[in-house]
Amino acid sequence: MITAETTIFESLESNVRGYCRSWPTVFTTAKGAWLKDEEGRDFLDFFAGAGALNYGHNNDLLKKPLLDYIASDGITHGLDMSTVAKRELLTTVRDTLLAPRGLDYKVQFPGPTGANAVEAALKLARKITGRKTILSFTNAFHGMTLGALSVTGNAAKRAGAGVPLVHATPMPYDGYFDNTVADFQWMERVLDDTSSGFDRPAAVIVETVQGEGGVNLARPEWLRHLAELCSARGILLIVDDVQMGCGRTGPFFSFETAGITPDIVTLSKSIGGYGLPMALVLFKPEHDQWNPGEHNGTFRGNNPAFVTATAALKHYWSDDKLERATLANGEQVAAELGRLAENFPGLSTRGRGMVHGLVFDDPGQAGKVGQAAFERGLLVETSGSMDEVVKLLPPLTLTGDELTEGLARLGAAVDNVMGGRA
Repeated sequence: MITAETTIFESLESNVRGYCRSWPTVFTTAKGAWLKDEEGRDFLDFFAGAGALNYGHNNDLLKKPLLDYIASDGITHGLDMSTVAKRELLTTVRDTLLAPRGLDYKVQFPGPTGANAVEAALKLARKITGRKTILSFTNAFHGMTLGALSVTGNAAKRAGAGVPLVHATPMPYDGYFDNTVADFQWMERVLDDTSSGFDRPAAVIVETVQGEGGVNLARPEWLRHLAELCSARGILLIVDDVQMGCGRTGPFFSFETAGITPDIVTLSKSIGGYGLPMALVLFKPEHDQWNPGEHNGTFRGNNPAFVTATAALKHYWSDDKLERATLANGEQVAAELGRLAENFPGLSTRGRGMVHGLVFDDPGQAGKVGQAAFERGLLVETSGSMDEVVKLLPPLTLTGDELTEGLARLGAAVDNVMGGRA
């Protein structure tokens, strides 16, 4: 067939393109959990825009208010001007997300990407504390801009910076030493020893589940210990909820189950609801030490995204139906992946809510499974330091039949690669 690699995409688009190499076809339309290509083939989407489409493609509950807003000549580009769309979003964030959870946060609109939200969070932490160093964690991923790369673990991504990545120090993530070393033993020692040569950091930035790092899970007790360690030493705690927020792990914020309250939270990807670019930084009121315009961006006022974000929050987070469905579906995913792991040596699984990973002892098999899944009409990506994990990020709104069908296609792909059967 004619593929994306043999057309204008190959001759004109930069080598930097990535996902199209794994999925060599030209997509035309999408709805819910499905995409269609030019040849009329349907693909189940267990990728969901890398977590930017938690509510599926072209969700009618979000599309109608968006179309109505555009048809009414509503503000599209607003910088940080006050608009009706922004007022409605802020009111909804307060009433639907913050107040019911007892969270007292100010809301910042940075540029509309997760990396920009992370940059803002790091700058704010340094401004508040007057300190420079940020502690991050092994296998972390926080974005591709220089500040975000400095707290990212992957060597290949860091190498793309082309300059030294400074003022950041990595620490072992939960389970990095296979639970053979006491949690935070070294970190606490060097922080409290005035002769350790270790500078007191401005902040710690952490993902409760490391998606790009390989679906690595932090235990609630580990997160609580980290929060207590930071609080006792005047270190700000930043939770990067760009991919794992907006209900991916079950509750809206991924840190809720740990019972912690971060100083700063970054959101992007699915916070826009419809896949439109948008990001937020949430922080405790006493940390709102920005001067006007001190961190800004031309597209921080993407009002159409405010409209779809408001619709998503009102429809999906005014009650706990989506959260309960996500947790139930996650149990089905865990059970099915567990059966695969039992049947095939060299395969294990881990996950939470609706983010799960199949971990291959032989990293090369993960990519082969991804290709076999594509051939069977299923989109999945790989993650981890060696791309050894097939990561599942289906839309949270998919049906039970779609979930079952997708898992069956994945199982057939694993059987093809590891069982030697077509």
